[in-house]
Amino acid sequence: MHEKHSIPSERRERRMMPQAVVQGIGFVAVAAFILSYQIKSNRWLFLLQLIGSALFCLQFFLLDAFSGCLSLAVNILRNALMMKYRDWSWVRQKWCPAVITVLFTVILIFTWNGPASLLAFAASVSSTFVYWTNSPRNIRLVNLVCASPCWLIYDVIVHSWGGLLSESITLISILVSLIRFGWKGLAEDAKGS
Repeated sequence: MHEKHSIPSERRERRMMPQAVVQGIGFVAVAAFILSYQIKSNRWLFLLQLIGSALFCLQFFLLDAFSGCLSLAVNILRNALMMKYRDWSWVRQKWCPAVITVLFTVILIFTWNGPASLLAFAASVSSTFVYWTNSPRNIRLVNLVCASPCWLIYDVIVHSWGGLLSESITLISILVSLIRFGWKGLAEDAKGS
C-alpha cells in the first residue's frame, strides 16, 4: 500500500518543478541538435546528438513521457557506440542494431501509452538502422523523412516545446547541410569519419 502512495507523490514533486525549468531543459538541448547537422563528421554529429538526447531524456522524464524518455536513453547508448564505429569492430556488426531494436521493443511494450508510444519507437528504430550504414547522406535522409517528423508529433503530444522547436529546426538544418555539403560530399565523408 505504501508503494502506491509513493509513486503519485513522486510524480507530484516532479510536476511541482516550474514548467519554465522543465521547458528550459528542452531549449538548451535544442542548441546541441542544431549544431549536430552543421558538422560534416559523423563522430561529432553523434556526440552532439548524445548530449541533446540526454537533456531531452531528462525533460521527458519530468513530463512523465516515459516512452520518449527511455527511447532517448537507449539512443544515448546507441550514439555512444556509433562514436566508436571505426575503433571497435564489433560495433560494425549487423547484430548491433538488431539488439538495440529489441531494447526499443521492450520499452514500447512496458511504457505503452497509446499510439504516441509508437512515434518514439518508429523514430528510434528507423534512425538506429540507418546509423549503421555510416552514411551521412542516408542518416540525414532518414531523419528528414521519418525520425524527426515522428519526434515532432510526439513532442506536441507530450508538450515538449523545446522538442517541437528542436525537430522543426533539425528538419531545416538537415536541408541546409544537404545544400552546404552537397549530396555527393556527404556520401564521400562516410569514408573519412
